[in-house]
Amino acid sequence: MRQSTNTVLMRALGVEIRVRRQQLGFTQEDLAGRCELDRPYLSLIEVGRKQPTLSVLHKLATGLELSLGVFMRRVERRYDKEA
Repeated sequence: MRQSTNTVLMRALGVEIRVRRQQLGFTQEDLAGRCELDRPYLSLIEVGRKQPTLSVLHKLATGLELSLGVFMRRVERRYDKEA
């Protein structure tokens, strides 16, 4: 099975993570620690080069102090603007 490469969606996700992280005053290192992720992996997600699993999305939402549903709605709104 071929991996999905919806680059617009991946970019929207990365931008939303960065925007929310900056709103909270977190560095990538801060957020990575809160989510128990490696900072380089988080960086790759933010620039749209890695596609996180559902469990990683849940960790990110929690680390960004949002429910998974609210987080994904924010990503979806950003995606709709860019698509």
